[in-house]
Amino acid sequence: MRFLWGWLAAFCLAGAVVPATARAEGERAGDFDYYVLSLSWSANWCALVGDGRGDPQCDAGRGLTFTLHGLWPQHEAGWPSYCRTGERDPTRGETAAMADIMGGAGLAFYEWKKHGRCTALSAPDYFALSRRAYDSVTIPPVFARISKDLRVPAEVVEAAFLEANPGLKADQITVTCDQGMIEEVRLCLTADLAPRRCGADTLRDCRMKDAVLEAVR
Repeated sequence: MRFLWGWLAAFCLAGAVVPATARAEGERAGDFDYYVLSLSWSANWCALVGDGRGDPQCDAGRGLTFTLHGLWPQHEAGWPSYCRTGERDPTRGETAAMADIMGGAGLAFYEWKKHGRCTALSAPDYFALSRRAYDSVTIPPVFARISKDLRVPAEVVEAAFLEANPGLKADQITVTCDQGMIEEVRLCLTADLAPRRCGADTLRDCRMKDAVLEAVR
């Protein structure tokens, strides 16, 4: 592990994942087994999606590395989405308050609709839990120093997180790729936000040896 971490640090300084299937929409809120904390590499998201939208997250000088994509309720196989809930939708102020770690308010509202409603939490509590989950993970500092586009084995990214987060195990984290790029780092957590083993349909690592990791913007 230290070899891989050292390899990435030195480099900075000098296949596609098969998706699992969601269950039917409209499931009962609170019916899930664990959480997946999804962290997205901002520059790659911008290259694939954000630039085409003119998203402010992609403006030069933002300095974003791994941003919070979402905190997703998960079944041992599959996941719930767009659940029925009696909780109100978040206000604009509540979604805007998540922009510092999510890149924008629009994503925060979308994540609430698709995933947050399935937690049986209120919108403020869901966002607070999402922030706690994000803050519980140490993003390796080396990623903030990536000033040029790299091609790296996806396993190097995973190894960096494992070293920066003692106690995290290889079966509790996975790295995904999309269109030849590092897409996300996903960590599996209990309801109390402790690391736990990922379900088989989540634990599918990207095996690419030359995945693109675009420079921090």
